[in-house]
Amino acid sequence: MCATGSFPVMMDAMALPPFERFYVEHRDVVFGFLVRRLGRGKAEDAFQETFLRALRGWGTLRHGRHLRAWVLTIAARVVFDTAKAQPRNSLLQGFEEPVEDGRPAYAELAYLADELPPTERAAVVLRYGYDLPYAEIGAALGSSEEAARAAASSGIRRLRRKEGLT
Repeated sequence: MCATGSFPVMMDAMALPPFERFYVEHRDVVFGFLVRRLGRGKAEDAFQETFLRALRGWGTLRHGRHLRAWVLTIAARVVFDTAKAQPRNSLLQGFEEPVEDGRPAYAELAYLADELPPTERAAVVLRYGYDLPYAEIGAALGSSEEAARAAASSGIRRLRRKEGLT
């Protein structure tokens, strides 16, 4: 006899696709993201590291929702770790210009950010689409760095609520 509480858990587990299918569905997006952030040479190593981390964490996932956001978060952390591991004086040595894929930087955020209020939308797109510091975002919005940080934070919270991540 099956306990009634185990049925939803079983259904969530069934919603998680096999890792190979997840990899095939997300590899191009992840590689494009890494090339734009690191350049082609460093992106290849970061790509491998991203999917190794994803594979290690695969068993802890409870459901198959928001897998793209999950793997892009891992990729962003790999980019951060890569930059952090480099000595300060060698950051520009061997630097490759990031490759543009022809789409504006905000294109990946467009489907989410369009429903935000204008100030929050601008702050989210400028911060996460163009990777601008809050001081520049504040100047672009005609406000302070703190106000820009608050607007981006509020926008992200609103998006998380909308996507059911809170």
